[in-house]
Amino acid sequence: MREAAPEPYWNTNVARHAGILRAVPEGCGDALDIGCGDGLLARKLTARARHVTGIDLSPDMIARARGSSDGRPEPAFVEGDFLTADLPAEGYDFICSVTTVHHMDLGAALNRMRELLRPGGTLVVVGLARDAGVADWTARIAAAPVVRITKVLRGARDPEGMPVAEPRTSYGEVRAVARGLLPGVRYRRHVLRRYSLTWEKPVTRA
Repeated sequence: MREAAPEPYWNTNVARHAGILRAVPEGCGDALDIGCGDGLLARKLTARARHVTGIDLSPDMIARARGSSDGRPEPAFVEGDFLTADLPAEGYDFICSVTTVHHMDLGAALNRMRELLRPGGTLVVVGLARDAGVADWTARIAAAPVVRITKVLRGARDPEGMPVAEPRTSYGEVRAVARGLLPGVRYRRHVLRRYSLTWEKPVTRA
């Protein structure tokens, strides 16, 4: 395994990269990073997968991804909407997406990811959700000091020009939709205002 390159920046999305990389299956052939942004995670994935594709709807982000290099093999960067782009059905052993699905319909996004994932492959989604109800707000208030202090200590910053949107789907809705579409999905809510979904696509037996 190649030595990890230093982080060019840190934020609460980058904080989840290590967990995502640990979920990449052994011997991974093809990996897809949906909403790849400036390509930071896609480049890390090249240490775990033979072929990596990053796709993003933002022309500015894709231009930045293609213009950056940290000495690793270059992923293939595609400008486009993954919901409609010409991507191979069941073409990927590993698919990940970080704070992207709240920009689109969650059900449509998870359905498309399920279609693109090979049987036996792994999907990891890290997302943002809306606080709704006493339990959500209690969790957010309790975590607020940790989030604030961590961001200050780590010098948190986002890449310039990164598209932003407020999440419309609540944590409870995310959990319900994911469990309906991805049987056996592992849902987890994280301290730094993120949730994660981890799912392994079943292998159909003949």
